[in-house]
Amino acid sequence: MTTNSAFWDRIAPRYARSRISDQASYDRKLAVTREHLAPEMDVLEFGCGTGSTAILHAPFVRQITAIDISGRMLDIARTKAADAGIENLSFRQDGIESFEADGRRWDVVMGHSILHLLADRQATFNKVHSLLRPGGRFITSTPCLSGPMSWLKPVLPVARGFGLVPEVAFFTPATLEQEISAAGFNIEHRWQPGRTKALFLIAVKD
Repeated sequence: MTTNSAFWDRIAPRYARSRISDQASYDRKLAVTREHLAPEMDVLEFGCGTGSTAILHAPFVRQITAIDISGRMLDIARTKAADAGIENLSFRQDGIESFEADGRRWDVVMGHSILHLLADRQATFNKVHSLLRPGGRFITSTPCLSGPMSWLKPVLPVARGFGLVPEVAFFTPATLEQEISAAGFNIEHRWQPGRTKALFLIAVKD
């Protein structure tokens, strides 16, 4: 599902101009995440988009590796990082499914607004688990579209036919938590500001 880089390349300029829909919730997630960051830590973010979140967290860690399948998204991200004077942030065009770590491990792996776009979430959680150091954390903010947002299910295929939206998966918060736990994580923080809002989770590698 995330292999359609052409869609994301096409919308990248518009995506970069879009405003955060719930700034207060975003700021809270940033603050909670930073409680788990430290200057000696290495962080990996997959599905980084135009790099906004990685850029904001970079001053609080040693190094961030940020990956995305869209080359145009990454072009924008690199420009934003350079403009912000961020030097400990590297970008790479790749998806989490195909990402090769070459033996590296990270203290924190982040994946925000991406899990509903993946073809095989369970494989992704297993991969994330393997990329983390012992005691490392997986941090995600994820739209869970089953339940209050299920009305979108018959609408999205039509929009997708016009190239307006990507293919997305529908699942509940409970399903997402079960899948993450099944990969060998203990969920230590859960927050959802509203029934139609993204679920924010922090999970620790067993």
